[in-house]
Amino acid sequence: MTAFESLARLTKCECSESELTDQNPVSAIGRDTGGGENSMKSLFIDCNVQLASVWQRAVRADDPPIDVNCVPFEQAKLPGLLAGYEICIDDHSYLPTELIKQCNKLKHIVFLGTGAASYMNLAELALRGVHVHTIKGYGDMAVAEHTIALMFASCRQIARMDRQVRSGIWSPLEGLQFHGKTLGVIGLGRIGSAVLRIGRSLGMEVLAWNRTKGLDEPLVALDTLLAGADVITLHLALNDATRGFLGPEHVARMKPGVILINTARGALIDEDALVDGLRSGHIRHAGLDVFNDEPLKPGHPLASMENVTLTAHAGFRTPEASMTLLRRAIDIVRGVVGTPMP
Repeated sequence: MTAFESLARLTKCECSESELTDQNPVSAIGRDTGGGENSMKSLFIDCNVQLASVWQRAVRADDPPIDVNCVPFEQAKLPGLLAGYEICIDDHSYLPTELIKQCNKLKHIVFLGTGAASYMNLAELALRGVHVHTIKGYGDMAVAEHTIALMFASCRQIARMDRQVRSGIWSPLEGLQFHGKTLGVIGLGRIGSAVLRIGRSLGMEVLAWNRTKGLDEPLVALDTLLAGADVITLHLALNDATRGFLGPEHVARMKPGVILINTARGALIDEDALVDGLRSGHIRHAGLDVFNDEPLKPGHPLASMENVTLTAHAGFRTPEASMTLLRRAIDIVRGVVGTPMP
């Protein structure tokens, strides 16, 4: 089967889980098993239908061979899937250390994004000699725009009214007008800075906090931001210093009726404090693209709250961002295996 034929089959959603067996764990897009016994083997373990079409455009003829699995797999099958592979490209699959220990040849993981720490234990993998590569800057504007979209949806209760109208309930709900309100941006990397600029262009006053100083943008104390912002949006990297960054005491200091947006990492916010704030109304509405555990379970408290707007960690999912992301992942593989850049 040619690469194009395999891709065409995938985009028609004709791949089935039955194809994933111990003998045939990979549905290949661009599979090429050539290169000799000593060549490093690479596998993209979790390519979905949307990424598959972008992958075809991203791959170049002189790229090293990369097998692509398009079939969902149970986590326990991960060692069988990665058997014989030195390099793994991971979209957003969890890679527990106890399973990676069984992948004897694995030496490199290329994570499609920056938040690898949410899906694997980086320190434990490093001790096993597995190097994790992350990719920055591929979708900054896409995430910034998604942040603004969640701000609009949350402030105007768009998702809630959509559900009501579809169920036959005609009940116009009052929303929050941006113009003249105060936007609090926590974290002024590329995404946070873009959100700040867009918020200011909408007529919002801006309060900004950042872990490091020396930026052109004036900064305020965190407590000042929490108490003064009508809308708060998070743009921090997740690490040991930022895990649980906003706890119960921080939620209590927020302005009553605040709108809270998170497109960064779910674990930045203490989940119990978030739920309690939403239930009490202290947090008027939350727009969330990220969660402590993904995918979010249907029975999770956040899934049943009317004052929460949810999206499926899709802030970076645009064709432009995905093309940049996949191309950079392939270039990382090129560097690992020693293929010269064109």
